[in-house]
Amino acid sequence: MLLVAVFSSCNEYQKALKTEDVAVKFEMATQLYDAGKYSKAIRIFEQIAPAYRGKPQAEKLFYMFSQSYYKTKQYYLAGYQFESFVSGYPKSEKLEEAAYLGAKSYSMLSPVYSLDQTETNKALDKLQSFIDNYPNSQYITEANTAVKVLSEKIEKKVFENAKGYNTISDFKSAIVALDNFVADYPGTPYKEDALYYKLDSAYQLAINSVPAKMEERLNVAKVAQSNLIKFNAETKYKKVANEMLVRIEKDLQKFTK
Repeated sequence: MLLVAVFSSCNEYQKALKTEDVAVKFEMATQLYDAGKYSKAIRIFEQIAPAYRGKPQAEKLFYMFSQSYYKTKQYYLAGYQFESFVSGYPKSEKLEEAAYLGAKSYSMLSPVYSLDQTETNKALDKLQSFIDNYPNSQYITEANTAVKVLSEKIEKKVFENAKGYNTISDFKSAIVALDNFVADYPGTPYKEDALYYKLDSAYQLAINSVPAKMEERLNVAKVAQSNLIKFNAETKYKKVANEMLVRIEKDLQKFTK
């Protein structure tokens, strides 16, 4: 009996796919959606969506269509469909949920921090727009949490980019980038690291300078060392920072004679 039921169900699905009767397709897509068979439902929704625009059943159809993309982790399409739903049905009781899931869909597209963060910035914009439009939403806590996670990812990306200049020995660019990072993210958990790599960059630039520029650059490095120690007297970089200071002060003595 189970085999017969499965065969019958598959047969009905194939008939719905092939029929020209959009009402039959709508009914089958709804049944599939309710049964959690989202991929199959999507195939039919894609067929009938144009025919249902402007009809009374359209709101239900496009909500299910959007959810089906979301449930199957097709987040580009889900984000687009949810945004279209919000725009097309501003009085819907599903409006707030659709607005949130649309923004969340974009957040799901955010890649690891080491990759390009265009999608992350886009997701932050979408989430912030949702927070601004629905400040008392039941989804506000989740939205704020998502913003925090994505913002921290951007922060890490900016830090790693700045640190990267030090890694490739472009010390001038490293100093500028690390200064900008600390200024833009004053409460960052990477501040100690940023101050150290600023020191290391300034130190390396100074000790490898031509004599005409060395004194000025040594003094910049000395200030950078002082800033690191002021920030955390017991920094994990204390030993190497103090060793740098000894070399800096020794080299500066050459300019006091």
